[in-house]
Amino acid sequence: MPLHSTKAGSAAGPYGRLAVIGAGAWGTALAAVAAGSGAKVSLWAREPDVVQSIAEKRENVRFLPGAQLPADIEPTLDMVRATEAADAILLTSPAQHLRAMLLSLRPHVKPGMPLVICAKGIELGSGLLVTEILQAVAPDAEPAVLSGPSFARDVANNLPTAVTIAARPDIASRLSLTLGRPEFRPYASEDLVGVALGGAAKNVYAIACGMVAGAGLGESARAATMSRGFAELLRLGSALGARSETLMGLSGLGDLVLTATSKSSRNFALGFTLGQGTSLAAASAEGRPLAEGAATAPALVARAKQHGVELPIAEAVADVLEGALDVKGAVDRLLSRPLRPE
Repeated sequence: MPLHSTKAGSAAGPYGRLAVIGAGAWGTALAAVAAGSGAKVSLWAREPDVVQSIAEKRENVRFLPGAQLPADIEPTLDMVRATEAADAILLTSPAQHLRAMLLSLRPHVKPGMPLVICAKGIELGSGLLVTEILQAVAPDAEPAVLSGPSFARDVANNLPTAVTIAARPDIASRLSLTLGRPEFRPYASEDLVGVALGGAAKNVYAIACGMVAGAGLGESARAATMSRGFAELLRLGSALGARSETLMGLSGLGDLVLTATSKSSRNFALGFTLGQGTSLAAASAEGRPLAEGAATAPALVARAKQHGVELPIAEAVADVLEGALDVKGAVDRLLSRPLRPE
């Protein structure tokens, strides 16, 4: 089925030069998309071996092995060099490290420059969405967020993928033109809250669906978990001012469907392992980065409580991750809740 993007709302053309900050799998894949669409791309990495492998082999051997990268990607260890000529910046740091990276990046961001957050999560402690962290730390930047159902390897291998870019309409339009290509279709939105919230919360509900699958509770139970989790997301979204149509689109429901049904998802895989009875400490001791939803779950619950919104499934996930409850206890607690109209 072909994918269709929204029409551009501005006569301005694409940005000519992009800086991508963070050369993990996702940052590298986005750099490849931008370069393949015609932009000159500077890709900043903190790891010397990553810069060397991209420069010499046109491949990020450490984080995205096997994906050949366009020649128009310039890898660098120098943040000044990466950003000095950029028209817009894409930032891929994980949500829990976003504030620190923004503080490092802030001196290099020109007033009014689009700064696109390409991470999913909610900050522990503050309960802020990634776009709210951006506005707090770098208020002179033009805020934007990119999210949607996308695995880095699919994007790097030019498999059809659609995402949402939220920003001021003219900025979202130019970013869509900059990144858009037949295999990568950005849909423009003005709803920064909805796009940021959908990308964060779906990781928590993907862990819940993984727990159900790992515990052997069946496909019907997983479908119920996904749909009732999505209902929780809609309730919180309404309280925060997100648009329901945003959450029912790519960056909400679409991303949840992908992340909650695929073992390629770190969040689903973590839940699956926990559902089989493995402790969080053991599940995270294999040298892999911990799934973003593990940090997001308690932050999501805390943010919801600030607004008087009840999230039973997210609360159960947070309690399991904290060690206050096992998966069986979480299931029993959810099944014992009073029946109510849908």
